[in-house]
Amino acid sequence: MKKAIVVVDMQRDFVRGSLGTAEAQAMLPHLVDKLKREEGADLFFTLDTHDAGYLHTQEGKNLPVAHCIKPGPGWEVVEELSPFLQKAVAAVEKPTFGSTRLPALLAAYDAIEFVGLCTDICVISNALIVKAFHPEKRISVDASCCAGVTPESHKNALAAMKMCQIEVTGEEM
Repeated sequence: MKKAIVVVDMQRDFVRGSLGTAEAQAMLPHLVDKLKREEGADLFFTLDTHDAGYLHTQEGKNLPVAHCIKPGPGWEVVEELSPFLQKAVAAVEKPTFGSTRLPALLAAYDAIEFVGLCTDICVISNALIVKAFHPEKRISVDASCCAGVTPESHKNALAAMKMCQIEVTGEEM
């Protein structure tokens, strides 16, 4: 079985920067341990990517916090994951929550697992996009390696993904 792990938006701004949370910081060591154990899986990273005009976009008007501005330190993947990013099959920049490129990149995989940030925005968006394109593939999310904007919204997103036949592992539901 060919497995891919999609590491969603593990960037400085989402962990310790302008939109960082204690939950994201607490989850990071679990994610590092997981990626060390999953040597047989191919890694894909997504990168939330905005430019200086972010605040004038629809997203920027609804979330008026500049983040993941390229180039800039907040856009970069957290240092703890740099060694894994170097081994990744692809790093996909995305200007919005979900990547329309992921389904094609993941077509050859039997199992696709999502981890990262934020469970309730970008993780769920990407998992649902991939599930829509590949309804018969095993799509999963490791809840212990994700964090949401809030603990409540994290749990709500996990429940929604479970209802959409995305397997939720790593946490009691």
